[in-house]
Amino acid sequence: MTTWITIPLIFVLLILLTRFFTLKMYALKPNKHEDTPEKHGLAFEEVRFSTENNRTLYGWWIPAVKDANQAPTIVLVHGWSRNLGRMLRYIQHLHPLNFNLLAFDARHHGSSDKDDHASMYKFGRDVKAAVQYTLSRDVDPDSIGVLGLSIGGAGSTYAAAIVPAIKAVVTVGAPAHPVDVMQHEFKKHHIPAFFRWLILKQIEIKIGVKYEHFAPINNIAKADASFLVIHGENDDVVLPSQGEKMNAAARPGQCEYWPISGRGHSNCHHEPGFWERVDKFFKTQFKKG
Repeated sequence: MTTWITIPLIFVLLILLTRFFTLKMYALKPNKHEDTPEKHGLAFEEVRFSTENNRTLYGWWIPAVKDANQAPTIVLVHGWSRNLGRMLRYIQHLHPLNFNLLAFDARHHGSSDKDDHASMYKFGRDVKAAVQYTLSRDVDPDSIGVLGLSIGGAGSTYAAAIVPAIKAVVTVGAPAHPVDVMQHEFKKHHIPAFFRWLILKQIEIKIGVKYEHFAPINNIAKADASFLVIHGENDDVVLPSQGEKMNAAARPGQCEYWPISGRGHSNCHHEPGFWERVDKFFKTQFKKG
């Protein structure tokens, strides 16, 4: 009799323990930007637009230097626990090349609305909302690109599979599969396999969508877009094998893969030739359009 009571009790305690650990590990406190394009001499417009669950996203719209209605548009997507201020260095480099730019805060980040929890899936749906917003403005609908960092790149890959308007995607340090990245993090914390399984299950239930549905490795080949996948070979947050998996999952000729020796998760943009390669990729893809 005691055993029948003890076993369910132990299981409940395990669930509660893993839930506590999950909340602790993935807790997010939105950090708002401290800098703006204006401080760098760039005119911009603060915008808000709708995403799912009746939530609103905050963003910066930076029009092209000339002929904004004919210029290509690039949506810029930050990573986990960051905000659109992370994209200022990209704005500074891309704006003089005559792109319209939209940087925005994903749900539960920066100045955008909270929505219970953040996830790779929600990043992807928010990229979709951002692209739909750009299409509501007077821009060329056939020249839309996305540049995403880390989980922002993963979300951008998923978005490209469900938004045909996206023609070109650059990812920097993006995961190929959410489970791979979480497993890597769990191993760093020496979490036993059974607890890892419980945590992964709880997160998947909370997201409400199977990992396989939005995993970039399962979506890159579905997208009409071309990809430039950039990954630092010293990346210990999202291992370099993730970039390799993304490249391998793409259709023949769909993806350019650039592994950068000596770079980690957040410093690929310091590599000589980085900006030139990104610029060339976008210009080439938009000329095709």
